Amino acid sequence: MTELHLWLRHETRTTERRTPIVPSDARRLVRDGVTLTVEDSPQRVFPTGEYEEAGCRVVEAGSWVDAPADAVIVGLKELPDGPAELRHRHVFFGHAYKAQPGAEALLRRFVAGGGSLFDLEYLVDDNGRRLAAFGYWAGYVGAALAVLHHRGRLSAPLRPTSKEELDAELQPAPGDAEFASLVIGALGRSGRGARVALAEAGLDPTCWDLAETRDLDRQALLDHELMVNTVLTTGPSTPFLTDKDLDEPARRLRTVCDVTCDVGSPYNVLPVYDTVTDWTDPVRSLHEEPALDLIAIDNLPSLLPKEASTDFSAALTPQLLEFGVAGAWGRDLDRFHETCRELGLTRGELRDA
Repeated sequence: MTELHLWLRHETRTTERRTPIVPSDARRLVRDGVTLTVEDSPQRVFPTGEYEEAGCRVVEAGSWVDAPADAVIVGLKELPDGPAELRHRHVFFGHAYKAQPGAEALLRRFVAGGGSLFDLEYLVDDNGRRLAAFGYWAGYVGAALAVLHHRGRLSAPLRPTSKEELDAELQPAPGDAEFASLVIGALGRSGRGARVALAEAGLDPTCWDLAETRDLDRQALLDHELMVNTVLTTGPSTPFLTDKDLDEPARRLRTVCDVTCDVGSPYNVLPVYDTVTDWTDPVRSLHEEPALDLIAIDNLPSLLPKEASTDFSAALTPQLLEFGVAGAWGRDLDRFHETCRELGLTRGELRDA
């Protein structure tokens, strides 16, 4: 069996402080015979020196483009715009299989270079359940930000923090009014995180999942003052909010946090906005009278980078030790090939992993 060479890349997004492999798990990978190269990254929540102490080789940020051909490049968020041809196997969240903006351009780069994408969103078990996910912390942070904004206590720009500090901010203060909150997708990872955060804030949310959204009670939804959406759809479904709902004068809903951030996808269940928000401007007004504010940040867990990275790495490390073309990784690679074919990106033979 060929020795596995993993290459942990620096994240180019300036607000991304998470990592898919934390130093303690890097030590485990090295101990088990994996060659692990780590790019220096001053913004990564774990100092580069901790990886060096774990037995990793440290290289310059962005040097993955010149990595050996057999290296597997591991990251989280989007790649830089270059190079035009991607020749390596890449593991990250590609957001390229549901017709998102830029998806075809990304896949075209892989086809041109003969590389392949192992999208972490599609690394699933035999039952289709994700094997490594940031969902819990995405839901937790999203719900927390929604509460802080609804109570008038959200400060911008946002900054990374710890769970202890965030929980202290969530505690209800004297004079805080009660309000009705709703979590949609309450039984999933993100929904569970949102529910825990709302409970930390002293709230008892209404919880909806498949049964409640299959036959949507739109008026009941609009009667809540705060809503957290954690639903990830893979096919057509009834939108939870429409432009008509925004104009509804009796609407009580004032704050929405879209944890999923499926903007641009034809399957988006909140087609009332077209661009995400960010750490500098975390809240956008969707409607003035009656007011409706939106939080839609697509890297929420990076606001709790240490907790989120530690949990994710613990789940991903066993999968990396089994990296190959069978099982979950094989299914992931099949999805890449299938999507490329659907888009007609089949000129030249796609190289197998």
